[in-house]
Amino acid sequence: MTTRSPTPGRPATSSVDLGLVGGFVVLGVFVALSATTDVQLIAVFATSAIFASLLTTARRTVYVGVASIGCGVLAGIWHETTGTVDYFVRVLLNVLLVVLAVQGAALRESRESRLERMTVIAETAQRAVLRSIPTAIGSVGLAARYVSAAAEALVGGDLYEVAATPYGVRVIVGDVRGKGLEAVQTAAAVLGAFRVTAFTEPDLGALSRTIDATLARFMDDEEFVTAIVGEFHGHRVTLANCGHHPPLLVAGSEVATVDTGEPTLPLGLGSDPVVTEHSWPEGARMLFFTDGLVEARDRSGTFFPLDDHAAEIAEGSVEEALDRLVAELVAHVGHRMRDDLALVLAESESH
Repeated sequence: MTTRSPTPGRPATSSVDLGLVGGFVVLGVFVALSATTDVQLIAVFATSAIFASLLTTARRTVYVGVASIGCGVLAGIWHETTGTVDYFVRVLLNVLLVVLAVQGAALRESRESRLERMTVIAETAQRAVLRSIPTAIGSVGLAARYVSAAAEALVGGDLYEVAATPYGVRVIVGDVRGKGLEAVQTAAAVLGAFRVTAFTEPDLGALSRTIDATLARFMDDEEFVTAIVGEFHGHRVTLANCGHHPPLLVAGSEVATVDTGEPTLPLGLGSDPVVTEHSWPEGARMLFFTDGLVEARDRSGTFFPLDDHAAEIAEGSVEEALDRLVAELVAHVGHRMRDDLALVLAESESH
């Protein structure tokens, strides 16, 4: 899962408050200029409070603002302008600008507080939808990762789930068209239908059609979910592809994209996938992924070269392999994902 850095503009308790320090530095520069020249910068002193308001709290902006007003009052002494109309106008303008700076900082704090609360709500919803999966079910080793494109929260429309059913270990990986809480709601509907039907429907095709029918009852015509459903049973794996990227199979030194047949409609649009069956030898690994992996681009527009990293999927544990793949992807795109990403890596262990 991704982690979030401290909220922008809200200084961490263990680091230097750049807004407070920077505000006093700006004030010091203007006071020095005013004291060593004939230019009166009393009103300009408020720039320090405006600078502080962009980076620190309203309370700390007040500290800088009070210092700004105090220096403005004292500036009249060294300029010998106290008592003049010009002096009082400059001091009054300084005070007004400081008040505006404090109000601006307060409004920014309020917006950031609301954003932080929404972020917590979104992350809670996301974690409720994407439950942790076990490291192994029977002879199938498992690992999963989710990376959100949203800088503010771990929230998006990609999904995954694994279930130990009477018919074998079943997995679903999908991608909801759209982002945000609406996408999370759709993902929850897909996973809810999967969690119920996966234990009662022996046929993967029928399972996919049931999920499709569930979504069709409340989704608009332009909404859909691409997904792939898999079932591991012994040395065989069965796949039903609903308009999604086929998985990658790594067996020994061989790496290949699994042929899941002709693409079919996504879920929600009348999906009726063709079910295909494939060999699942001991030690093999299968990577299920969403388009956030293969459609990720760097700053020059070059797609992530999955083929160049595919062989590394077989190295180390499944957890280590996914961590390494995510790190290489993030390095490729320059630490900013433009699309959500869901990964599930399954390994055929000793039977």
